[in-house]
Amino acid sequence: MALTWVDARNLIDAAFAAARRHGSRPMAVVVVDAAAQVVASGREDGASALRLDIALGKAAAAAGMGVSSRVLGQRAKDLPVFFGAVAAMSARTHQPFVPHTGAVLIRSATGEVLGAAGASGGTGDEDEEVVISGIRAAGLICPEAQKENT
Repeated sequence: MALTWVDARNLIDAAFAAARRHGSRPMAVVVVDAAAQVVASGREDGASALRLDIALGKAAAAAGMGVSSRVLGQRAKDLPVFFGAVAAMSARTHQPFVPHTGAVLIRSATGEVLGAAGASGGTGDEDEEVVISGIRAAGLICPEAQKENT
């Protein structure tokens, strides 16, 4: 199974709807595939200048490392030298890397990583909540959403 453009657009539209319901500031949402390449992105009217770049960096980091950006943020605190090196390497390869809460993995029914979705505009927790809502609404699988239901 592959993450399609239609899946990604549905996810982004649903994430924006969730952001409006929650009264969040204008958001940007980016969906990447398992290789951390952009499938689709969107930016709400009024979202500030770097929102798309930050959302992409969060999603690419999650897909590239195989865990949510929340987990990466904690690991970055525990291993600052390693994560500094990864960020420097990523800059050289033009692959953004933002290990901060706001991106989660998208998986297949068999557990294969299909990609990740990242958001920027609110707090990290708000960004994460928005993409989880988008993933659910698009009928995709999100490990973090499953943990909430157990």
